[in-house]
Amino acid sequence: MSELSLVATPGALALAREVLHIEAQAITALADRIDHAFSKAVDLLLACKGRVVVSGVGKTGHIARKIAATLASTGTPSLFLHAAEAAHGDLGMITQGDVLLALSYSGEGDELLTMLPIAKRLGTPLIAFTGNALSALAKLADVHIDVRVAREACPLNLAPTSSTTAMMAMGDALAIACLDARGFGPEDFARAHPGGALGRKLLTYVRDVMRTDDRIPIVGPDATVMDALHEITRKQIGVTAIVDKRGLLSGIFTDGDLRRLLEKIGDVRNVQVAEVMTRDPLTISPGVLAAEAAQTMDASRKNVLLAVDNGKLVGALSMPDLLAAKVI
Repeated sequence: MSELSLVATPGALALAREVLHIEAQAITALADRIDHAFSKAVDLLLACKGRVVVSGVGKTGHIARKIAATLASTGTPSLFLHAAEAAHGDLGMITQGDVLLALSYSGEGDELLTMLPIAKRLGTPLIAFTGNALSALAKLADVHIDVRVAREACPLNLAPTSSTTAMMAMGDALAIACLDARGFGPEDFARAHPGGALGRKLLTYVRDVMRTDDRIPIVGPDATVMDALHEITRKQIGVTAIVDKRGLLSGIFTDGDLRRLLEKIGDVRNVQVAEVMTRDPLTISPGVLAAEAAQTMDASRKNVLLAVDNGKLVGALSMPDLLAAKVI
């Protein structure tokens, strides 16, 4: 084979479009013929007291792994069992109370059929995705879901393409139907994805990212504007809180306030900060979601919020703090 023969031909784009059209049509056909068997499968998964064990081999094994991951992340405890490994000890993953979801387009895969007697002995309900309603796997299933496709997207009609796409789409449909039935919401999703962007937004509170103790810029009501300036410089978030001896927040003084004050009176060395501070500043509770704090900052055009609990200053939150925590 020459080097030139490895260059993409002008027909590559047309072929790519054809592949996508064929696979899209396969999924549309699934939607058109979905029936009561799907509802029965959802009922089995919702009633499952253990885990949903998703199994396949080869290309369908990869799809089974993805379906198991999707189920697990949307509120249905699930795991993947490689059908070829099941006969060599991994069948012990199936326990009483589980549901088995088996994927095989032909429905005649030896590896899956070998593990079924053990699963049946445990009383494990079987849901099967196949493209052949007359196959051995389909006949043994408590619920058979027909995922047949008109043809593979491969020009040779051989490589699993449309069939695996159809299986994955049906698995997504099953997972989302269960998610909806369970009332699984954004907070639940975040708990399953604590490392993701949604997890950070829904599981991170102001108290988790705010500056506390010595990192909070604070001066007393008797401090001068110059004292406040030094504190703003030290803490480097552009503001300082004014707090009385009881720890109660009296006000806030910002570097913007300082600039306006200089323009107005010039010499500020002997001015007490309590005379020029902003009283009753915008504050936030440490128990509020950090994402909500970010929205408040955006709406009020402020870069810093003071966190207050029962009138006492407990923290300071800046936009850079939210950025560092990857909340925004």
